[in-house]
Amino acid sequence: MTTRTARCSCGQLSITLSGDPARVSVCHCRACQRRTGSTYGAQGSFRDDQIVAQAGQATTYVRTGDGGMHIHFRFCPTCGATVSYRLEGVDGKIIVPVGAFADKTLPAPTFSVYEERMHPWVTVPEDIEHMD
Repeated sequence: MTTRTARCSCGQLSITLSGDPARVSVCHCRACQRRTGSTYGAQGSFRDDQIVAQAGQATTYVRTGDGGMHIHFRFCPTCGATVSYRLEGVDGKIIVPVGAFADKTLPAPTFSVYEERMHPWVTVPEDIEHMD
């Protein structure tokens, strides 16, 4: 089984997971744009039983999403990079930004959300699930 480790920019904070994510998605909401400093966030959703190890010190930031749900982000207090997050009320699932893996073997996204906020020059695969 594949084991992957996601790390922050300085390497102090990490999470190691086994297997593939249940889903890889891209989110074009303004909060993901601000969090990533890019035009969208790309993330993989994993079950808690896929967590092999977590290491390092993390700071947590809680943000209220557009639908009112609280999102708990774990990021490195040294370099500021987000390594994982959880959606309040969604038990047994952890979400990891795809870029934190620096691994091009992760599956491609199958879901794109908040496309009404997508930058006009961004393209996503047409054969995936789309949501405005």
